Amino acid sequence: MKVSEILKVKGDILYTVTPDTSVRDAVHAMVEKDIGSLVVMEFGELVGMLSFREVMKTIDRNSGQLGDATVRGHMDDHPITITPDTEVNEVRRIMLEKHARYVPVMAAKTLYGVISFYDVAKAVLEAQSFENKMLKAYIRDWPAAEGEE
Repeated sequence: MKVSEILKVKGDILYTVTPDTSVRDAVHAMVEKDIGSLVVMEFGELVGMLSFREVMKTIDRNSGQLGDATVRGHMDDHPITITPDTEVNEVRRIMLEKHARYVPVMAAKTLYGVISFYDVAKAVLEAQSFENKMLKAYIRDWPAAEGEE
């Protein structure tokens, strides 16, 4: 299974902010949309990711306050990216190795979406469930050997 298949099921809604957005406004958007990350875009290009991990680091650095900081100073400015053709098992490996919960999907400089660890787990579970049903149906319909009827 490829990332492009997950994106088809997930849909094409993408939430973005600019580096000059206040962290407070970014957090408000994340809460309002019930999402764990925002893609940071500037001049039509991906320049970073802001996830709850970066927000928590900001709060920790500021003694429990968000302050007046902008996203630019707190985003991950070198996020790991994958392509629509990346295999899901490779995505799982990358996300586990890099401790990444959200990964932008890019082809050249075009952003196609963001895949979360949840999206990957859901896709794998659904694929395994489908395969399990097919195997059970195959076994149930297994032809009897001669003389076993």
